[in-house]
Amino acid sequence: MQAVFLIARFWDLTVLWGNLLSGGVGVLNFFLMGLTVQSALGKEEKKARQLMRLSQTLRLLMMFAVIALGAYLPCFHIAALLIPLIFPRLAVFARPLIRKKKKGEDTNEA
Repeated sequence: MQAVFLIARFWDLTVLWGNLLSGGVGVLNFFLMGLTVQSALGKEEKKARQLMRLSQTLRLLMMFAVIALGAYLPCFHIAALLIPLIFPRLAVFARPLIRKKKKGEDTNEA
């Protein structure tokens, strides 16, 4: 992403700070999700489901707060802040579509 901003001649330090902030929050989000899944494995189904829902809600609130903070403070580029937080969701959404297409191609070859 830094290279795209540099090539488009929009790069400045706000792009770097926005990317670092949202990248760190993205990593923290997945780390907290992993911890929640680990702790949910030892619980009964209903409590595990409640724990996962609570965790998802709190993690989304955390990301919303970071986006709001980044939009409010002038030291962060808003696009550089949003792209790293949205990209993993798009990748997770698109992965099953790509896998179905590849499986369909493999069965046609055999």
